[in-house]
Amino acid sequence: MLSVIIPTEGVEQTAVATLAALVPGAAAGIIKEVLLVDGTRNGVIERVADVAGCRFVDCEGSTQGAALAAGAREARSPWLMFLPAGAVLDTGWIDETAQFIQSVAASGRDRAAVFRYARSPYSDTGFRDVLWSVARLLVGPLSGQGLLIAREHYDRIGGYPPQARRSEARLLRRLGRSSRTMLRSRIVMVA
Repeated sequence: MLSVIIPTEGVEQTAVATLAALVPGAAAGIIKEVLLVDGTRNGVIERVADVAGCRFVDCEGSTQGAALAAGAREARSPWLMFLPAGAVLDTGWIDETAQFIQSVAASGRDRAAVFRYARSPYSDTGFRDVLWSVARLLVGPLSGQGLLIAREHYDRIGGYPPQARRSEARLLRRLGRSSRTMLRSRIVMVA
């Protein structure tokens, strides 16, 4: 039902944290495959993918957009979930994701969803965190909040532009507020 695409930067710890949070979704049968996309060529993420039973996608480009586009091309499921490495989802994400997919399928309307951002309780709050919070209020969700979208919808709007700067923000802008849903499930970034 769902392909999860995780662009990594060759860092094992953040990729493993996200994979661990996805295990209940795989056990529930909502996740069909997980793709770890990496272009660092250091072999770390390839080994993580092998051990975790994920697919490894070697990315040719150096941008985040290139990694996301490469993962989407390789994914086999009708629904795509893009998560940054280090993202940990709330425990309720499985039911809410399944309900969202069913409601979009029943309505016949194109919709995408992002997760509600939550700061890790173990991180220090700095001025930069305050600025990001204000930015989320003013412009809407940012790239670190993940994205859940039907493959057909993703393809229709052109997907992630591989060579563009801030391709995640561009895709969210193309989706617009009217076709984007904010899920109740939170996404927490661990570093």
